[in-house]
Amino acid sequence: MYPVPSETDPVCRVNLEYFIARRTARTSDGRRRGVMVRIAVLSVALSVAAMILALAVVMGFKREVARLMTGFTAHVEITDLRGADAVASVPVRRSEPLERAVRSVDGVDGMWPYAVKEGIVRTADAVQGVMLKGVDDTYDWSFFAECLTEGALPRVADSVRTKEVLVSRLLARRLGLGTGDKVEMLFVDPDDAPRRDRFRISGLYSSGMDEMDGAVVLTDLRNVQRLWGWAPDEVSGYGVDAVRFEDAEPLAGRLSHLLLYDAPDDGQNLVATGVGESYPNIFDWLKAHDVNAAVVIAVMLAVAFFNMATALMILVLERTRMIGLLKAMGMRDGAVRRIFLWRAAFIALRGLAWGNVAGLGLCFVQCRFHLLKLDSEAYLLSEVPVSLGWGWWLLLNGGAAAAIVLLLTIPARVVSTVKPSETIRYER
Repeated sequence: MYPVPSETDPVCRVNLEYFIARRTARTSDGRRRGVMVRIAVLSVALSVAAMILALAVVMGFKREVARLMTGFTAHVEITDLRGADAVASVPVRRSEPLERAVRSVDGVDGMWPYAVKEGIVRTADAVQGVMLKGVDDTYDWSFFAECLTEGALPRVADSVRTKEVLVSRLLARRLGLGTGDKVEMLFVDPDDAPRRDRFRISGLYSSGMDEMDGAVVLTDLRNVQRLWGWAPDEVSGYGVDAVRFEDAEPLAGRLSHLLLYDAPDDGQNLVATGVGESYPNIFDWLKAHDVNAAVVIAVMLAVAFFNMATALMILVLERTRMIGLLKAMGMRDGAVRRIFLWRAAFIALRGLAWGNVAGLGLCFVQCRFHLLKLDSEAYLLSEVPVSLGWGWWLLLNGGAAAAIVLLLTIPARVVSTVKPSETIRYER
């Protein structure tokens, strides 16, 4: 007879436990045990798929909403404190020393002036309130170039001021307008008579965020300055781009410190505001999704654990004679428990594999074909966004497998209740 490996020989002990677990996994005869193993694998697969989808959707919402908001505004905006309660009521005077000081701050990726004015687009059949936003040739058009669906971007770099505007496809549909059409806008000031102006639609864009699409119209900076009666060096503020969205709030803090203590005289009364602070309701709503994702993960882990625990208990009960023989030959309770934990790990890994296939497959289908739509008025976006990242994907899989196997150490303790004298008493 071969000697039984001792607890002091870790290499043999680990190999023996793994070997027995593999052999018992291959000889899975017995109807009830096979059904329970399949149920456990299916449970883990469904749980992992649900967790992947939950995190992918939450990350997708964060990424897409952040991308859209910074596309329409900026990571950080520099404005005059005295105009906080009104849209661009107090202009910011442009100056080379101020712009040079802002660009020197660590984390600034770009800077551009803008001017905004609220107005009303009026046609024969409809009226719609909008925000006319003017930019110059330093503005980064990459976001709207990606969203462009028809026509072209407005020309803002010409020596002669053009009266072209870029409107959303949603706004054009509401007003019955198209590319090349003339559109009349009405601007009402508290102390002045209403002013009318006519523009030509150069192109249409669609971002998928209907709340912003229905309001933002882009044009040449000089058009908005003329409507306000401002000088060429007066603007509503500056848009400042950070390298990453996560750097927006720290960058706003550094810029606010600069404007308060170190900025030139032209920086007096100016304040830097991050996009999260400018739109707190939207980003607080996104943070609430973290709680939803945590609840889904906790519930799915609980479901997987209870199904795995049931399968493990059945495997233990059906292997009581084997457990008794191993104990009679000198194997400790801890070593026998590790045999069944290996079995549980095999089941969990199989479930993880199938769960990843299902979860990642559904994410790919949504990314490719955009099958699931949303009510943009309630969810800001018109379709369900998904975002996959190697970091959280590896952490999710490793964490789920570790959590399931560690939790199964509790039901695996039933092995210590098996007595060799009782399990092999009637063996011949």
